[in-house]
Amino acid sequence: MAKRLITGLVVALLVSCVFTFWLSKKFAKPVAAAAPVKVEYVAAAKALDAGEVLTNDDLKIVEWPNNQPLQGAFTRADGLVGRVLSYPLPADQPITERQLSSPGAGIGLATRIPTGMRAISLKSDEVMGVAGFMMPGTHVDVLVTFRTGNNGDQTTETVLQDVQILAVDQKTAPDPQGKATTANVVTLLVNPDDAEKAVLAAAQGSVHFVLRNGTDHDHVSDKPITLNGKVDEPKQGVAHKLVVVPVVKAYEVVTVEGTKKSTESFQ
Repeated sequence: MAKRLITGLVVALLVSCVFTFWLSKKFAKPVAAAAPVKVEYVAAAKALDAGEVLTNDDLKIVEWPNNQPLQGAFTRADGLVGRVLSYPLPADQPITERQLSSPGAGIGLATRIPTGMRAISLKSDEVMGVAGFMMPGTHVDVLVTFRTGNNGDQTTETVLQDVQILAVDQKTAPDPQGKATTANVVTLLVNPDDAEKAVLAAAQGSVHFVLRNGTDHDHVSDKPITLNGKVDEPKQGVAHKLVVVPVVKAYEVVTVEGTKKSTESFQ
């Protein structure tokens, strides 16, 4: 009898311990998760446009998760004051090096021109400007129509291909809603050789723009064209180098025989 009583007490004690442990787990307060470590970056204190010169009032410090580092971000504002934005920034957006122009690059559109490249502006109109759908950042081909030969036949030739538009009139960024805008002047990003071709094209005839797909960067080898078809050997074209032929000055030989004098010219 005593043995049974002791066994019952031991079982009751074990059940009580298990039940107590279960209650403690169920009603215990959850341990607060450790707060993620934060890092501080310099960000735009307000919405900023491309070409703006940064001041202290344009900058503020924001916290950023340490496990998501930003390459090229700044932890101090000292080196940012006086730098120029190359792209628009929304408020609270951390500023990175790639969003800024090089120190000393200047202000305005000049900050968007990479080293070794040039910006050139050409006249356009609403129709020749692809009905207003040319926007900063899009790529175009540049064509010129000019007259050749004694009969004045018109010829169209592709002068430049896959050229990026830097600005349309005074706008360096596309419309936020993607609306078409009239283009009177288009500013292109070109290398020095293409800048010469563009100037020569504008001087020789009417310039036209052909809009390209943003992913199409192929250059097509094509010949100038007239209303009668392709021109096999163009006698005049803005895309070709001008060949200067030296002029040989004629010289004269004077012969004197007694009272007679004769002169002959030679090339």
